[in-house]
Parts: sequence; C-alpha cells; structure tokens
Amino acid sequence: MKQKRAFLFLQGVCSPFYQRLARRLTDDGHRVVKVNFNAGDIVYWQRTHSQNHLFRGPLSELPAYIQSLWQRYDITDQVLFGDRRPIHRPAVDLASAAGIRTHVFEEGYFRPFWVTLEREGVNGHSLLPRDPKWFFETGKALPKLPAPVRFRSSFKIRAAHDMCYHLAGLANPLVAPHYRNHAPITAPVEYAGYAKRFTLLRYWKKRDAARIKNLIEGGKPYFMLPLQLNTDAQIRDHSPYANMEEVMDHVMGSFALHAPSDALLCIKNHPLDMGLVNYPNIIKRLEDFYGLHGRIVYLESGNLNPLLKHATGTVTVNSTVGIVSLEKQCPTFALSDPIYNLAGLTYEGSLDEFWHQPPLPSQALFGYFRNTVMYTTQINGGFYCQPSIDLAVNNAAGILEACPSPLETLL
Repeated sequence: MKQKRAFLFLQGVCSPFYQRLARRLTDDGHRVVKVNFNAGDIVYWQRTHSQNHLFRGPLSELPAYIQSLWQRYDITDQVLFGDRRPIHRPAVDLASAAGIRTHVFEEGYFRPFWVTLEREGVNGHSLLPRDPKWFFETGKALPKLPAPVRFRSSFKIRAAHDMCYHLAGLANPLVAPHYRNHAPITAPVEYAGYAKRFTLLRYWKKRDAARIKNLIEGGKPYFMLPLQLNTDAQIRDHSPYANMEEVMDHVMGSFALHAPSDALLCIKNHPLDMGLVNYPNIIKRLEDFYGLHGRIVYLESGNLNPLLKHATGTVTVNSTVGIVSLEKQCPTFALSDPIYNLAGLTYEGSLDEFWHQPPLPSQALFGYFRNTVMYTTQINGGFYCQPSIDLAVNNAAGILEACPSPLETLL
C-alpha cells in the first residue's frame, strides 16, 4: 500500500495540467493543498477537492506564510513549475531543513514528447552529477526505454491557455494586489510582439529556407549559435550573461579573431521569441565592429536538425539545442554549465580554441547520458493539449508518489 502524503501545490504552468494532477493525487488518497497567487491561478484550479489558499501579502511575508501551511497541514511534499520564480524561492530554500521533498516541473530536456520532473531543482540546480564516469556506469545498467507515446500539441492551444490565464489577471489589483509576475515583460506587450513576428514568418520561412540550403550545400564550414529567450531563467539565473546581445558580442568577437577565415557563423533565433529585440540590427552593428561582413547568416525560422547535422560545431549558453547537437554528433561548446556539460561530450578547451577542428562528442557517452537522464528526470507527456496532459498526469503521479525518486535511488 502506498504511503499517504500531503502535497502543497505552488504556482504551475498556464494549463489544466496542475488541476488534473491534483485530482489524480486526491483520488489516490493523498492530501492536496494549493496556494494561489493571482486570479489566473484561481481560474486554473477548479474542482480539485483540495484545500485552497490565496496569498495576498507582499513577498517579504511569504516565507512565514509557507511555513505556516507546512505545519498546519503536515506537508510532506511540495510541487511547483520552475524553481527560480521569486514566489517559489522561499519554499525551495527552506524545504530541505523542514524535511519536505520538492518536486520541480519544467519543459523537457528532450523534446517534444517529454517534460522534466526532478527533485529539489532543475537545470543548474539539478541533482544530476557532472561526472561522465557515473553516466557510463549508470547508463550501462539501465534498461532501454520504450519509444514515447506521440501527440500533437499546437502553439495555438498553448497560446489560448496563456491568454485565458492573463485575461483573468485583469482582476489581480483586487484579488492579489501585491502580486508581480516573474516575467519581466507584460502579457499585452508579449502578445503584440508575437502577432507581429508570426505575421512575418511566412516571408521569413521562404527566405530562410534558401539560406539554409546555401549553408548546407555551399561547402564552407559553418558554426551554429542558437539564441535563447532573454526572459528565460536559463539566461537570467543560470548563465553569466544578461541577455543574448552579450552572448552574440562574446561569440562574434571570438569568431572574428580566431575562427578560420572561410568559416561562417549561423545565428538562429528562438522559435518562441517575441520579436521585441531587433536582432538583425544588433548583428549588423557587431558585424561592422568586428569586420565580419559576409560571414554571418541570420535565421528567424527553419529546421535545426539538418543544420546541426552538417555544422562544424555548435556554441550555446545552456540551451536544450545543445543536447540535439550532441545527438547529431556535432561538436558542442557550452558557455555556461548545463546538465550535458561533461568531459567527452562538450568541448573542454576555450571558445577561442573551439573554432579549430573541435573533436566529435563521444557517441557511447551520449547514449548513456541520454538513457540516464530520460530514466531519472523525463516523463512522457506535455502540459497543454488533452492527450499530452493525460500522459503527463499518469506518468508524473507515480514519480511524485515514489520515495526515493528514480534519480535518488541511483545516486
């Protein structure tokens, strides 16, 4: 018989996933307590048969508030999406001393049919070791995972949930007057940016398809620099850079001084970029400064897989594109310290040296790394469309109820 637990749910993703997961846990006999922080949280937390609370105070009062709920309901576990949100930091920082397990959801390290679920932290705070020997030994002993159940989740579904959540937020001045979104950009500005960018995508796709064809068939060596979102915690909290402009400045400067004179640098924008930063203008200015005319290729769209397959190398801060690059046997340099930053996978020398014949990543090590990460931190499913939520709920419930977790067992 499974031990009955008490779960405190903090803020989740903008979708019905959280309430579906809560209902599953209560059906399994566990207690579920929810803290809502704004009107959107309330809208997406209906019919869950749980104890609901609304935090309306300033952030300075949150640590004591969370601790009072832990004591009042004998909380054993807490569940949250993203471990770097300001409203989550007090709960995460204080949980270990109180003997409470923290379960963190995030977008998948491997995509599109997986989401991340880890104990204590994700990305830079993951419990995954940075020891290639451990991955070799562990990966060899693990069973091969079955192929994931596939599903189709359109961006429109995700956008619809996001809009519903933020429309409800119009009531925040009355419902939660002290609440401040963790994202630095407001929803109306974000939506306006998306509307403009997606309107132009039809033109960009045709232009970028030609640029990709020329890159792959042109015969010149080229390196990939995939951009990340300036607003993402991966950049704001897990990297030494303030934004992508700083990253491009650093990489283009090194490329200009040290890369072979016939090499090209392909900079590709993130598919979910809001279009609020004029990257072509920034790149033009840096091209002028570093004397790189004709050596930079910029893409707003396009399939990364063939680009990575034929690239000489990939430079990334800590994007999951780095995992795809390694999977394609493309030499990869990490500017920060992602979970895949292992000797034998990413390049160990300097960026200046990387431009000259970087070694291929170890295919064997990557296989063991992938198998271990999938087994310990990834669950088949998604957060937005109904079939993917069904999968994620069923697969997450078993991990949440497991003690210890798969990763803790292996460690």
